[in-house]
Amino acid sequence: MRLWLRELVLQALRNARGICGSHGQPPPLPVPQKIVATWEAISLGRQPVPEYFNFAHDVLDVWSQLEKAGHRPPIPAFWWVDGTGAEVKWSFEELGEQSRKAANVLEGACGLQPGDRMMLVLPRLPEWWLVSVACMRTGAIMIPGISQLTEKDLKFRLQASRAKAIITSDSLAPRVDAISADCPSLQTKLLVSDSYRPGWMNFRELLWEAATEHNCARTRGQDPVAIYFTSGTTGTPKMVEHTQASYGLGFVASGRRWVALTESDIFWNTTDTGWVKAAWTLFSAWPNGSCLFVHELPRVDAKFILNTLSRFPITTLCCVPTMFRLLVQEDLTRYQFQSLRHCVTGGEALTPDVRGKWKSQTGLELHEGYGQSETVVDEEGNILPPGEEGNVAIRVRPTRPFCFFTCYLDNPEKTAASERGDFYITGDRAHMDKDGYFWFMGRNDDVINSSSYRIGPVEVESALAEHPAVLESAVVSSPDPIRGEVVKAFIVLSPAYSSHDPEKLTQELQEHVKRVTAPYKYPRKMAFVSELPKTVSGKIQRSKLRSQEWKNEKQPQKGPISH
Repeated sequence: MRLWLRELVLQALRNARGICGSHGQPPPLPVPQKIVATWEAISLGRQPVPEYFNFAHDVLDVWSQLEKAGHRPPIPAFWWVDGTGAEVKWSFEELGEQSRKAANVLEGACGLQPGDRMMLVLPRLPEWWLVSVACMRTGAIMIPGISQLTEKDLKFRLQASRAKAIITSDSLAPRVDAISADCPSLQTKLLVSDSYRPGWMNFRELLWEAATEHNCARTRGQDPVAIYFTSGTTGTPKMVEHTQASYGLGFVASGRRWVALTESDIFWNTTDTGWVKAAWTLFSAWPNGSCLFVHELPRVDAKFILNTLSRFPITTLCCVPTMFRLLVQEDLTRYQFQSLRHCVTGGEALTPDVRGKWKSQTGLELHEGYGQSETVVDEEGNILPPGEEGNVAIRVRPTRPFCFFTCYLDNPEKTAASERGDFYITGDRAHMDKDGYFWFMGRNDDVINSSSYRIGPVEVESALAEHPAVLESAVVSSPDPIRGEVVKAFIVLSPAYSSHDPEKLTQELQEHVKRVTAPYKYPRKMAFVSELPKTVSGKIQRSKLRSQEWKNEKQPQKGPISH
């Protein structure tokens, strides 16, 4: 254990075992809050980031010791359920044992070494969390992806990341097999299944046979821990890298202060494992000693979520605003939430009517979060006075926040272009009022945020371009009462298709996009036009089309955001 934590933990353990201090008096009890306060102080920049840090070793294993010493309520650290009554419950000690076994699988059968990259493309199964922790223990870098990735998506990500291994489920394995020959770096394929598939190793079988002892890699705080692919706003998706410290310690304060987590809480975030929010949940819940609740969610609908909240002692809930819009359409007074006390949301705009309905029917506030440390600057990187709209930016000079991503991997041009003066430009627009509150205005780019799925227009336009009917296209956001906004495609048809039935052609193109790229990206709205608005240099002006779509609507905005 690192020196900077050893004394706190040893004091807790000595006291629990009845070891006396000087003069026969027991030493002061360093409750878990004291250890969490140390992590929180680092998260807030009030203490230096340790040179060596490993989340599995320095956080999870610490909680395991505190748990054995009686410094944590008798609730699981991880609690998974499915729709048929099956359950998995792990204490921190059991999570440690299972993740060490998984780490031995990665090092042994897979041959992974520190710095090697592994794609994790799994639904909400316990193995996703096991392998995530196992990657930390071995020093391997996890690359999460959603289960809706197509063969094209997988091929691009495997080639760009040069991942040596992938772990996935039965449904996605055929797509991996179809493109694996074009991915020379891919050496190992792990299958989470009760059956077997040629060319794949069965993870569950290997886990069962693995040893429980494992020596955790001695990682530095700035060693990479995860890579996420962006949505591909202005081209192909980019790789964003985070470190052991930026994720392992960077979320402690938000978990404590925004999500209000303690070692007595059971936290349910309904997000998909492929999104950053799944990692955020893990890295905010476990440092605070909270139980991470996961439902496999074979179907995501309002009644299903409400029944789960009624059945299980969940204290803290996180859903995207779209889901809360669906929840408030139900009669919430019919449900009894015995334990629920705190609700958070983020990722897209939350409208005041949803916030009001949820509060009036449940008595609970919706705490909306914005995940960046902000200031507002002009185009040259100069800080603007209150009331003036500008770019939401993060100061990265003279000191770069440790919890910030390190760079766009293998893309120094993109990294350099994202900075202006002493600031990183987030791409969001806002203004600050005289009281220091930030008012979110909208995106600076064209990303479409539909039900918290961030969709880059270029990816959809590229998929459409592969169909012979499409001469050119432009994709923008369009208002939707449930999803907030959806994808709309404006299409100029090839001459050979100009007389085709529009309704049938719309359906054909929608199905085509679902096949070529992840299904959630398909255009739910479509318009066939004779030409697209362009600049003098020939660039398509998506902003004009977007303004046309929203002229009778008010684009969603976040409420006041304090920095």
